[in-house]
Amino acid sequence: MSRYRFSRRTDKGEKIRVSFEFFPPKTDEMERRLWETVRRLAPLDPDFVSVTYGAGGTTRERTARTVRRILEETALTPAAHLTCVDADRDAVDAVIREFAGMGVKRFVALRGDPAEGVGANYRPHPNGYTNGAELVGALSRHGDLDISVSAYPEKHPESPDFATDIEMLKRKVDNGATRAITQFFFDNDVYERYVERARRAGIYIPIVPGILPVHNFTQMTRFAGQCGAHVPAWLAERFQGLEDDPATHQLVAAAVAAEQVLDLVERGVEDFHFYTMNRADLAFAICHMIGIRPAAERIGVQPAAA
Repeated sequence: MSRYRFSRRTDKGEKIRVSFEFFPPKTDEMERRLWETVRRLAPLDPDFVSVTYGAGGTTRERTARTVRRILEETALTPAAHLTCVDADRDAVDAVIREFAGMGVKRFVALRGDPAEGVGANYRPHPNGYTNGAELVGALSRHGDLDISVSAYPEKHPESPDFATDIEMLKRKVDNGATRAITQFFFDNDVYERYVERARRAGIYIPIVPGILPVHNFTQMTRFAGQCGAHVPAWLAERFQGLEDDPATHQLVAAAVAAEQVLDLVERGVEDFHFYTMNRADLAFAICHMIGIRPAAERIGVQPAAA
């Protein structure tokens, strides 16, 4: 038996795939920060990078502009987010054709949050796709696409129970979903139990853990409360008293995220999706710790002795 934990082997990065999520910038300063992040993370050769999309197409032009620039100026593979909130079917289909016309072959299909924000009452458009499963079906009709969908280890806050939640995921798979990306979570046991539930239900697509590095604990806690993600007491204790100490907060955030990812690596997880918040620092550091290196640095790296 190897005397090394897998997460400490120097060849582990060869087995792990990552993807990164960005959101389209609203200002020139946010644009500058986004492209600094893209340039920093691109050498890690992610499987794909996704660009979010606002309810009812509220960020349609900015999302399309960001996706187009990724296609034209980088070697990255973009995945365009798509939602069905506050849009009729013709409008959604037009957006699909627009992205497909750019050469986009990957999509992240989400029902989406109400335009009023997370936690507001969701009302389907009377002439629109009513949920993520129908949206996946619409995408599947537009050709051979790679379609990621959402999954909720602690169940979607609007689902009455896990059975209903898992059934919705199965409908997405039946309609053509090729991958599920989870809502962020902090308890890896919760993720494992969710994957077991999905497998028992006959769902065998990859269920990729969504990892949220904590750039701002107070904001994250507020958002977690809205979307039904549990914040463990031990995590709150880690960040206690750091509201006015950004340097230490950053160090703790890196340690927490690395601890979570390395534990998942030990459990056999090989795919990770990082919610970057358009910031590269924590995502890059975590990738470094799990053995992912820019191509120029991989030469000469030898596996650990068995």
